[in-house]
Amino acid sequence: MLRTLAARAANRTLLPRRLDIFPLRLSTLVGVTSLSFFADPEKILLKLLNQLHDDPRLTAADPLNLAQKALPDHLALQIKRVIPRLKEGGAYAKFTHDPKIPPSDIEAALQEYLEKKSPRPWFNPFRGVSSHLVRGRPWLEDLQRFPSRKLKVEFLPPTPGVEAAELTEETLYTLFRTYGKLGDITPQPTGSKDLPKYATLNYGNIRDAIMAKNCMHGFTLPESGGGGKNGTMLKMVYEQRAKAHIWRDWIFSHPRIVIPILGALLASLAVAVFDPLGVIRLPFCFHQLGTEKFCFREVDTDEQLASVRTFFIKSHVTHAFHLTENVVYKWFRSQVTHANEILSFKRHKSEDAGLSAVWDDRRDAIEQIQTWLMETAETFIVVQGPRGSGKRELVLEEALKGRRNTLLIDCKPIQEARGDSSTIFAAAREVGYRPVFSWMNTFSSLIDLAAQGTIGTKTGFSETLDTQLAKIWQNTSNALKELALENRKKGDKDSELGDDEYLEAHPEKRPVVVIDNFLHKSQESSIVYDKISEWAASMTAANIAHVIFLTNDVSFSKSLSKALPDRVSRQISLGDCSPEVAKRFVINHLNADSDDTTGEKKTLPTRDRKDLDELDGSIDILGGRLTDLEFLARRIKTGETPNKAVHEIIDQSASEILKMYILDLDHSPSSPTSSTARHPWTPEQAWLLIRSLATNRSLRYNELLLSDTFKTDTTTNANAESTLRALEQAELISILAHNNGRPHSIIAGKPVFRAAFRQLCDDKVLKARLDLMVLDQLLSVENRRIEKVEGELVLLGGLLPGEGGAGGRGVGGRVRWLLGRLERGQGIVEGFEGEIKGLKEVLRREF
Repeated sequence: MLRTLAARAANRTLLPRRLDIFPLRLSTLVGVTSLSFFADPEKILLKLLNQLHDDPRLTAADPLNLAQKALPDHLALQIKRVIPRLKEGGAYAKFTHDPKIPPSDIEAALQEYLEKKSPRPWFNPFRGVSSHLVRGRPWLEDLQRFPSRKLKVEFLPPTPGVEAAELTEETLYTLFRTYGKLGDITPQPTGSKDLPKYATLNYGNIRDAIMAKNCMHGFTLPESGGGGKNGTMLKMVYEQRAKAHIWRDWIFSHPRIVIPILGALLASLAVAVFDPLGVIRLPFCFHQLGTEKFCFREVDTDEQLASVRTFFIKSHVTHAFHLTENVVYKWFRSQVTHANEILSFKRHKSEDAGLSAVWDDRRDAIEQIQTWLMETAETFIVVQGPRGSGKRELVLEEALKGRRNTLLIDCKPIQEARGDSSTIFAAAREVGYRPVFSWMNTFSSLIDLAAQGTIGTKTGFSETLDTQLAKIWQNTSNALKELALENRKKGDKDSELGDDEYLEAHPEKRPVVVIDNFLHKSQESSIVYDKISEWAASMTAANIAHVIFLTNDVSFSKSLSKALPDRVSRQISLGDCSPEVAKRFVINHLNADSDDTTGEKKTLPTRDRKDLDELDGSIDILGGRLTDLEFLARRIKTGETPNKAVHEIIDQSASEILKMYILDLDHSPSSPTSSTARHPWTPEQAWLLIRSLATNRSLRYNELLLSDTFKTDTTTNANAESTLRALEQAELISILAHNNGRPHSIIAGKPVFRAAFRQLCDDKVLKARLDLMVLDQLLSVENRRIEKVEGELVLLGGLLPGEGGAGGRGVGGRVRWLLGRLERGQGIVEGFEGEIKGLKEVLRREF
């Protein structure tokens, strides 16, 4: 009998009341789901606790030992097992006791003992340990459910098929008040049909709610206690507090507090965001002899931001934060040359070998640029040439090779940026200007627009694009000047010279600014190029830096002369390679990989190939454009013969020309989506150039301007010269100019285009169709002229003597000229009609 009672008593459990055996914040760590991919956080913590328990030096810090210390010696209780609940900050303790002592007496004695001599954990020395007897059947789960002060008590039947009773508030208070102070008991709403029935308990302390949930979950209340005929089982669940809209409700409920605070924040934001470079005045209060005085201290943040931006620009120019300039990286690259080739840390050897032939041919231009950089001349250096002629590589990789403090500015992303904010950001990125508030320009413009519509005047927050770009270029000038003077020492022989005199005397100390893609799409907007040329002129005049412009436009002198009207820029024109240099370029490109990694020589690939006899003829057709020559070399390396590779390139070029300049255009007046918004030329104008350049190497520039196809175009708003400039920007043609900048002739945009033009003209159907379009346009132009002549003859008919005439003295000569013009016009129309008839026959006969 004693053994049975003892066993039954052993099933009784105790749970700490205040849950101070473990820190309650451990629930946050246990709930970290990201750790569950690798390990269970709760198991890790339990393992650490076991290590504390096994180490005699750390036994006092073991929270599990607190359970044994909480038992008084006179009760003769022995703990058999402790089940920690880290998520809830406590533990279940299974113990044995004398069967003669009822569990209720043990619970009362324990609580009395803990009130007097409760052990205190090291992590919370102000709270003791408390305990309660577990009356229900706890559910040991590891779900993502965390303690809360709010408990939901559901009323369930003890066995299926019977009905549970809904407990009253008095009954619930009697059951749960023993675990802590209850704030409120909320029964289920009267009209609610939710099952099972429930009530909500609100405890003032979260530890009390944890204690109640763990002790009463699964407890069956008998009929004598108010649980109904069959009894009622209690199911306990934590319920999180709903805090939705709490801040919104508070804000709208306290307008007298919120509105002044919001106004102050908006005012601070306006100063900090819309005018970050302005002067901030900070009030300071001084108390002297009981009187209060206010003063303002002026803090010039413009100078602070300028110094920060100057630092970033200097770092951008000197590549201070670039990996390739790091000493460790340079050593590593020098040690593993083979890995560098595999990982493309440098350009492929074949490309370097191919370009070496080009640089040998252009050695004079390279040396000329290097000589100009050593002279004190307050003017620009301009390198002009068509796309693909190697301007950028010649300047950066050859003329400026090994030179420090070189700044490259690419105008293409700046010009192609859409909107002022994007333009400012693109310009700042090119020079390393940071921090930049590019978005501020658009936002402040909206504020100005709203203010102007409200009060009739602007606030002055917004700044124009000119002002923003001027700030960027000015900071860049300051940074470049500091770089030019950074190696100057007091002990130098010319230390008595001023900064300007020193820079004038030492041109080799000046940084070099390379402006690439100058005048790219200049017909769309010239504001960016105007600001860049003005800035470059100011740096050149102040001897701060050398400026090199790289451009494809032959009319660059018009733009640069506005910035330096009293100076003549130094110019180097790059064209296509000569046939001999082009052949060396291709052969060097093919032979570049003949050396293996061991340094042993292999047989040159060009000696084993018999089809390279075709290379001379292929280069004559392809021309000397570097990009086309490199494409040819790559195709030959894949196994194609030179003739086949060139024909493939010509076919591809012809298809691109047909699609980009002719077939992809629709200039019908009825089309609301006409491509004139994108292309300021017509298919007739493009075809006239293609047809003319197919039989002529060059065309006279002014003669083409006088042609009716360009002179009398009514479908676009562009004049003849702007149309030709647009076609040059699109790379269909290239315009050649004299030394004074006057254009004189037109050639194909690429040498390979001439062969592509001839191939397009060999297509009879295509040629007949496009010639018909040109003739239709010319016919309509001539008919309009004839109509004008006929109208004038009708008007002069009333002045001639005879019927209805008023005597036509002095108009006879004019009439005779008009009649002759009418006769010539009619002959032209008849000629056009004959050609149109023949072209229509071709379209009807051919496929």
